[in-house]
Amino acid sequence: QIYKYDISYIRTENQTAMTEQEQLKFNARAAILKALAHPTRLWLVEQLQQQERCVCELTDGVNADISTVSKHLSLLRQAGIVSSRRDGKQIFYRLETPCLLKTLSCLENVIEKNAAKHAALV
Repeated sequence: QIYKYDISYIRTENQTAMTEQEQLKFNARAAILKALAHPTRLWLVEQLQQQERCVCELTDGVNADISTVSKHLSLLRQAGIVSSRRDGKQIFYRLETPCLLKTLSCLENVIEKNAAKHAALV
C-alpha cells in the first residue's frame, strides 16, 4: 500500500522517483531549516551577522537565561550555521553561513506579499 506521505513512489510522466541521494540531500536541508525554525534562533542569526558575540551579550536581547540561549546556539552550531570558540570562561559565537541572510531576506518578501494579499481581502 502506498501512503500519501511516502513520496518515493510518486511518479508522473515527466518525473522520476526521488533517489536515495536526493532523499539524503532533502533530509539535510530540512535539518538546517529545523534548526532555524524558532524566533529566538532567527534573532540570534541576525545578531551574529554583525559581529562575533559571547553568550552573555545575547541573553539580554532575548530576555532568556544563559542556558536557554546556549541551547539555541548549540542547535545552530550542530547544524553548521554558527561556530564557537572559547576565551577563558566565555564562549563566543560567529555566523558561519552569511548566505542564510539572503534566505531570511527572501522570507521577508514572502511575508510582505502575504500581507498584501490579506490586506486586499479586508
